[in-house]
Amino acid sequence: MPLTNTQLRYYDSNVLRLDAETRKQYHAQVDRLVEDLCANIRDKTTTTVTKVYKAGSFAKFTILQKTTIDPVDVDVIFYIKGESVDEATLATLSDKIYELLVGQYPGKSVADFELQRKAATVKFVRSGLSIDIVPVIEIPDRPGYGWQYDIQDGTRMLTCPPGQIQFVRDRKKQDADFRTLVRMAKKWRNYAELKPLKSFAIELIMAHVIAVKGSSGTIEHRFRNFLLYIAQSGLKEAISFPENPLPIPSFSDPVVVLDPVYSLNNVTSRITEAERLEIVKTAEEGWYAAQFASAENDNELWKDLFGKKFKVEG
Repeated sequence: MPLTNTQLRYYDSNVLRLDAETRKQYHAQVDRLVEDLCANIRDKTTTTVTKVYKAGSFAKFTILQKTTIDPVDVDVIFYIKGESVDEATLATLSDKIYELLVGQYPGKSVADFELQRKAATVKFVRSGLSIDIVPVIEIPDRPGYGWQYDIQDGTRMLTCPPGQIQFVRDRKKQDADFRTLVRMAKKWRNYAELKPLKSFAIELIMAHVIAVKGSSGTIEHRFRNFLLYIAQSGLKEAISFPENPLPIPSFSDPVVVLDPVYSLNNVTSRITEAERLEIVKTAEEGWYAAQFASAENDNELWKDLFGKKFKVEG
């Protein structure tokens, strides 16, 4: 017997979804960091921050509760004004922010700070929260849009975090369980250790599957559709959305999933052919495991997909 929607919503609410109290605490921690960092940027640099925007899975409400295999991070977008798009680089901006963060928390170990490809990250041990400070050079005549830089290869990419958040909101309106399905897919990804399959890609693939297969049927059925789509398509189909600005370009990457706010951004461009094959193989195995667990009416078998904390009742 398949799992009921009530059972899977229980699992989502009590195991997967970030609870309201913890979310409130994370908001407060982020707000304190942002307030201090904005003051430091204003007082110690010539950089002008026009607005700060919480983004990523935290803002989309698709984030998972923190566990040993489920890290928790919040993307914070710092829109920068007055920098030259031709001359400014992420390295320069992130170096400034990194140095200010280290100075802002003198009691923290240097190991708690990290300069990544597109962000400066600070990790808080007590709460387990990681905050990624992402500098974006704003485009004055395109609200929400800006240029984001890659510190390693020097490339720049147009981005619009508010548009990405709105994309998920729109899918939630079309399918009330969309965020539940995304969280289930992320949990499956984490338990299967498919690190190359990023959270944003999962959100987009799930949106595509629902657009193709529809939002009818149970939550379990739609989750199995997600696994089946990956297994059958081999992730060889280029995925785009009605929101994507035309024209839609072609890509030679093994996996192509386009950012709905910018058609030149393939969010899966770093997935290699070997990683694609591993993702497809794991999805196929997951689909068979889900089919078997459903047919056997054995909730213990679902732990093969989601881990030992899977439960559908108190």
